[in-house]
Amino acid sequence: MKLKNMKTGFIKRTVMRQSSMKKTDMKKTDVKQTFYHILCRLLAFALICGVTASPSTVRAESGNLSYLSYAPDLKESELYARSAVLMDADSGRVLFGKDAGNPMPMASTTKIMTCILTLEEADLEAVVPVSAYAAKMPDVQLHIEEGEHYRLGDLLYSLMLESHNDSAVAIAEHTGGSVEGFARMMNEKAASIGCKDTWFITPNGLDASDTLTQPDGTSVTKVHSTTATDLARILSYCIKKSPKKKEFLEITRTASHQFHNLELAKDGSTSQGSRSFSCTNHNAFLQMMEGALTGKTGFTGNAGYCYVGALESDGRTFVIALLACGWPNNKTWKWKDARKLFSYGISHYKQTDITDYDYGFTPVVVENGAGDGRLLGTRTQVQPVVRQTEQKMLLSEKDQVEIRQVMPEHLTAPVKKGTKLGSLDYYVNGTRTASMPVYAGADVRKRSLRWYFELVLSRYFYPYLV
Repeated sequence: MKLKNMKTGFIKRTVMRQSSMKKTDMKKTDVKQTFYHILCRLLAFALICGVTASPSTVRAESGNLSYLSYAPDLKESELYARSAVLMDADSGRVLFGKDAGNPMPMASTTKIMTCILTLEEADLEAVVPVSAYAAKMPDVQLHIEEGEHYRLGDLLYSLMLESHNDSAVAIAEHTGGSVEGFARMMNEKAASIGCKDTWFITPNGLDASDTLTQPDGTSVTKVHSTTATDLARILSYCIKKSPKKKEFLEITRTASHQFHNLELAKDGSTSQGSRSFSCTNHNAFLQMMEGALTGKTGFTGNAGYCYVGALESDGRTFVIALLACGWPNNKTWKWKDARKLFSYGISHYKQTDITDYDYGFTPVVVENGAGDGRLLGTRTQVQPVVRQTEQKMLLSEKDQVEIRQVMPEHLTAPVKKGTKLGSLDYYVNGTRTASMPVYAGADVRKRSLRWYFELVLSRYFYPYLV
């Protein structure tokens, strides 16, 4: 058993079994004893139907995948950011982290959630009215005015290219009914994609805190914050899993966008207003490194300079998140850290098909299965199969890959082809990172009275067949 695309390294195989089965292979007896035995089995299995599984069998296979890479490792001390992450956008696996699980303010990187949530929940052709609250947001501003109207899609360009705080509030009020309602939507979305240490209060990332009452009557103070890991996870969702990923990339990769406010007539129709606007993309990293895909900057007094970005290289997609990466007079530190993290990912991680193994499936015994009637006592078996042909993951030469076959020890007939039997679970350095379902490769019928009758006849008249 080996990893087909390995160049160097090793592979080892261990098998662990938990079995509750009794060996019931029948010894040869005379026809009368056989007949009585069959009748007893018919009564015993009369009430059994469907597919049931016994305790799992776990087959583990492991190995490290090596390839030529002489680039030096990255040390946490080499980064300016107080918190940082390099993530595989496809699997969500953290490839490098520095204090990656510490909740911290994230400033305008918040706006990637504001954007993707609006894309998924609202109509970009909708007309957005400007409230007094939105109009009084601090810089950076588009300088929209109370009572004006704008196309929602235009405000998203203002949000992501120029990072306008007033546009963010107008978007939130339109999509969520209020800033508070939109914040609830943001937190629900974050939780649904696996963010465990993120709390949104504002749609623009301005520093904020909130006091919440717990079910037991106590209160807790929450601040607008996330972790580097959660922030990278949100951007990975935006560009890989969201149904609006194409629209997200189109907006965030646009170099510039021009638009006007809207004049709203009494009959509800709109026309081009007198104010015109031009937005320019301020994500300078898009021109700094080949393959730069998207990203968002941020800054507040509490958060410092922040950045979340993505880069593509040879079929790989890396996402980074940087929090507290310097304060004024250190504005370029985030670009230096970004280049270091992306360069580390490119030089150390290879896109590897981890399904390129000989799984060596052991057929699963099917109790009460109608197999070959001539072979009394032969256990009917079904061969497990996988349908997925490829499972790619970014792996380095130091990564240890383990595949665990989680399979039933036996089944009970009938079994239908395509029935899910178990799974192949993939672990990298001890952490489960992927899974593939395993299915029954064929139908297995339940033994019937006719099957037993034919079995006895074959034993009596054709003993030489046994």
